[in-house]
Amino acid sequence: MERFLPYTFLEPRMSLERTLSILKPDAVAKNVIGEIYSRFEKAGLKVIAARMAWLSQSEAEGFYAVHRERPFFKDLVSFMTSGPVMIQVLEGENAVLT
Repeated sequence: MERFLPYTFLEPRMSLERTLSILKPDAVAKNVIGEIYSRFEKAGLKVIAARMAWLSQSEAEGFYAVHRERPFFKDLVSFMTSGPVMIQVLEGENAVLT
């Protein structure tokens, strides 16, 4: 006797995506990490890895290199190195777009 999977198991599923997210120094200083993580979860995203770090100038410049020629670049790097940040990997359907 053959067995068939219900149609719902055969429907195409969106693939899980992963994206890097950084909570900025002001969010860490205001102690709102938990609130922001709740928003991630409500949006269907799962935090699969996280760590607190204090970015060096070269790390911040590298991460924001796409903005190097913009007038706000120096201020952005200065702000991102002014205190600890929370770095996390988020996973979920359409995580990159969310």
